Amino acid sequence: MTIDDIFFLSPFIILAATALLVMLSIAFYRCHIFSAFLTLAGIALSFVTLIREYHLLPRQITTLFFFDQYAFFYIGLILAASFLVAVLSYGYLKKREGNQEEFYILLLLAILGSGVLIASSHFASLFLGLEILTVSLYVLISYVRSQDTAIEAGIKYLILASVSASFFLFGIALLYAELGTMSFTAIASKIIDANNIFILAGTSMIIIGIGFKLAVVPFHMWTPDVYEGAPAPVTAFIATVSKGAMFALLLRYFNLVDVLIHGPLFLTFSIIAIASMFFGNLLALFQNNVKRILAYSSIAHLGYLLVAFLAAKTYAFTAVAFYLTAYFVTTLGAFGIITVLSEGRRDADMIDDYYGMATSRPWLSGVFTAMLLSLAGIPLTAGFLGKFYIVKAGIGSSLWFLIVMLVINSAMGLFYYLRIVVALFKKPEGNEYPFVNRKISVADSVTLALLTFLLLWIGVYPLMLIALIQSANGISI
Repeated sequence: MTIDDIFFLSPFIILAATALLVMLSIAFYRCHIFSAFLTLAGIALSFVTLIREYHLLPRQITTLFFFDQYAFFYIGLILAASFLVAVLSYGYLKKREGNQEEFYILLLLAILGSGVLIASSHFASLFLGLEILTVSLYVLISYVRSQDTAIEAGIKYLILASVSASFFLFGIALLYAELGTMSFTAIASKIIDANNIFILAGTSMIIIGIGFKLAVVPFHMWTPDVYEGAPAPVTAFIATVSKGAMFALLLRYFNLVDVLIHGPLFLTFSIIAIASMFFGNLLALFQNNVKRILAYSSIAHLGYLLVAFLAAKTYAFTAVAFYLTAYFVTTLGAFGIITVLSEGRRDADMIDDYYGMATSRPWLSGVFTAMLLSLAGIPLTAGFLGKFYIVKAGIGSSLWFLIVMLVINSAMGLFYYLRIVVALFKKPEGNEYPFVNRKISVADSVTLALLTFLLLWIGVYPLMLIALIQSANGISI
């Protein structure tokens, strides 16, 4: 380790130091706004140091971390998303009784774990980052202890995440036993016999571990319950930062291994993609809870992303990066609406809660409608161009069957998104508006306005984002 190596690790060091600083400040004096300010300052400073080191890339730090343009792009994306989650969390927690300050410690550690995942080039650092993220999420999901659904969601996630971690760890052990290394690049260079039983079993168990984190079929069963039970900002974090970090890792590792030349791997991911698209969209049709609708929707969206993942390297990186960016903006906006309208008793997560909002809160209704239409892939939104690049990547790699499945499922998804939009204009029974009269803070309003602007800007003028993605120069091997 050199001084330059420490500078490259400074975004992670700042996040860890900020978590300690927030913890120490709580020990002396509890102040919600001060803890939130420290958190936002730490995330912002971490982002600034990330930009400062960009021109010195790429750099290998020991055998554990590899920093290149690819890693910096995704770390920057999760830091920006986490900053907005922290802003929304302040207003959300302010409405609730109990201690709010510890929330920010856990949030910072979850961000740190996500960043470590993205920069990992070795299974040891990967598992370390995965556990930092997962253990933090255990508590974040059940943070609002006054709600039974939160405790239930936390326990379910604890049990299932522990089981998936054991599969993941055993898979790593099998690969190490056969290949004698845990470095990604070394594994990629040594995997010659794809039919070796240890390699097949180890890779299968790693896919199970990753599949759980991504909530793709058949590892998706925890998703609707956790999305419904967790606090709205935490659900937004899981849907964006947690899944985004894991997908970035998936793309890096399996592109090193080159999934396209290994028939069993390609077939496995193709089946998972199709099953995720169909199960996610079909199950979302029968939900009346907005969080559960977005949960099943997220399963379908991960299926869409797997289509881009299976494309050739030259197409996959651009399609995945663009779609994830659009998905981050859209999902944060959708959960942002749920967050700002929620009250101390429960979250505003039922479709009935939004009846008549177009009349009493036209601006919020417009934002929510834009986010839902983007998730559906309607033109002039970021979601439309995201799906366009996935289709382009699939066509470029001749994945015709997967593209047809994507188009069919996108049409199915439009129905349940429009159900929520229609509810905004539907007059409530008894003329009672349960959640629409909540006071919205300036910070929350600015956050939603920014997300709406990004949604439309990316959808109408995507050239700047495309140039940024292309400057990341693909995946370094």
